[in-house]
Amino acid sequence: MAKAGIFPHPELADSSISELRARLESGELSAVRLAEMHLERMAAIDRAGPALRSIIELNPDASRIAEELDRERAQGRVRGPLHGIPVVVKDNIDTADRMQTSAGSLALVGSPAAADAPLVRRLRDAGAVILGKTNLSEWANFRSTRSSSGWSGRGRQTLNPHVLDRSPAGSSSGSAAAVAAGLAPIAVGTETDGSIISPSHLCGVVGFKPALGSISQSGIVPIAASQDTAGPHGRTVADAALLFAVLAGRPPVTLDGTALRGRRIGVLREPFCGYSEHADAVYEVALAGLREAGAVLVDPVEIETIAELRSSEVERVVLLHEFKAGLDAYLAGRKGVPVRTLADVIEFNLGHAAEEMPYFRQELLEKAQATTGLEAAEYLAAASQARELAGARGIDATLARHDLDALVAPSGAPAFVIDRVDGDRWLGGSSGPAAVAGYPNLTVPAGLALGRLPVGLNIFGARDREEDILAYGHAFEVVTMARRTPGFLPTLDLP
Repeated sequence: MAKAGIFPHPELADSSISELRARLESGELSAVRLAEMHLERMAAIDRAGPALRSIIELNPDASRIAEELDRERAQGRVRGPLHGIPVVVKDNIDTADRMQTSAGSLALVGSPAAADAPLVRRLRDAGAVILGKTNLSEWANFRSTRSSSGWSGRGRQTLNPHVLDRSPAGSSSGSAAAVAAGLAPIAVGTETDGSIISPSHLCGVVGFKPALGSISQSGIVPIAASQDTAGPHGRTVADAALLFAVLAGRPPVTLDGTALRGRRIGVLREPFCGYSEHADAVYEVALAGLREAGAVLVDPVEIETIAELRSSEVERVVLLHEFKAGLDAYLAGRKGVPVRTLADVIEFNLGHAAEEMPYFRQELLEKAQATTGLEAAEYLAAASQARELAGARGIDATLARHDLDALVAPSGAPAFVIDRVDGDRWLGGSSGPAAVAGYPNLTVPAGLALGRLPVGLNIFGARDREEDILAYGHAFEVVTMARRTPGFLPTLDLP
């Protein structure tokens, strides 16, 4: 296998949007050539070489789109900071082009979606070049309780570019892995709980889960309307913030390297520490970085409702009910695919078990199918309780009790070894409170466990503090500069 530096255009693994934009503006690069460079890198890394399988499908119209954008630039029309910049989009987001939107499932392969998701239209209007769709945990990891993150029937297993036999997490596995490997500078993922944060953390990139409703859910294969959101992956907070602004239809976010000075940051420990000494060690270094950036750490603080939120399983009840309702509504609008309901999906998988279920089954789909609708008393009680435990009595109460600007925690444990047969070995994480509450959450690379495996720092807070959270992450990043380029190691050489 080639070493990391031998793959074509190694500079793309570290280039920021501002650096690429400068090369486009100077005429050193055209949008066509920039797209070609990323496609050449994909050919060498994603199918050949390490064979990451982060890209599920290439856009056959990418070169034509780039040519049109080059003509616009030559005529003096520049649409914005993403003009000519490559991007990849998770394969559960509708694109009205020649690419499929399948959520990784063979059950959704057929005719492409009839219309772009609103976020895709914003990308096109901003001048981004959509190079392809990214692989994911099938059905956004809502199929089996023992799935292998990053595996889909259509795209098979995504690998982690840092250590290839380690998990990339999910469900936005391909989006995070592609950005880490330099296959695209930015990517769009989606999250219900952890699906942006976890793969960004394990692949060593920035991931931002916006507040619920900041980006339209329309045109995205759903899990739960009360938690689903699209969001950006980037190699820097600045790049993620720029992509977020485009996706949300907002002005660019102002980032300040001094944003943490004097800010009161609550340090979460129990139960967000203690499950991995490796994550804990990186966390302590990250806390030192926050202090260096001028933050006032309030250590420790506790979300008093977290134990009840986790043990009650109200989130699972909500997701099961909303998945059936949301997926049936989405599929009713899809034409030219072999399924129209969740029940059809279950039957399709049974009929194509060799391709779709060689390693794990579909018990979550079956449990969702057994739910009785969004008027069910069980659902209504769980939805109300979940919002209270995570939001008003959870994050909000914790911030108010200690007069805090934000909360921090380790994003999770280092990447575990991929196991398609028995599934993921999760030790712990901290995406849950912000995910259930619908509040913003940002993971920023914080360091490496054992010198090879990325660990991220989660920064989250109140619903209306998206720009502040991004600014805090940028200030942390400026001080720590902890992101490292992947080495594509076949395995971790341990004594």
